[in-house]
Amino acid sequence: MTKLLVTYTKSTIGYSKTQKATVRALGLRKLQSQVLHDDTPAVRGMVFHVRHLVSVAEVADDTVLARRAPGVRPRVIAAAQEGTDETA
Repeated sequence: MTKLLVTYTKSTIGYSKTQKATVRALGLRKLQSQVLHDDTPAVRGMVFHVRHLVSVAEVADDTVLARRAPGVRPRVIAAAQEGTDETA
């Protein structure tokens, strides 16, 4: 199952209480915070409800997210692919 990386991009000031509650229910607290959710119809519905306040990216299951301190955006590390040479 794929996952959704939801990023809180625009403030809820001036929007309805239901939209503010939806952003909080998604686990988003501060601007530019990110949260990873399973791709389910319920989560898709919440994202659709506040689509003007968040941005969404689909993340494959084999992608690893580096764990970081709370409040810091997760760093996406692509899965290792065979045959790639990463010398720089």
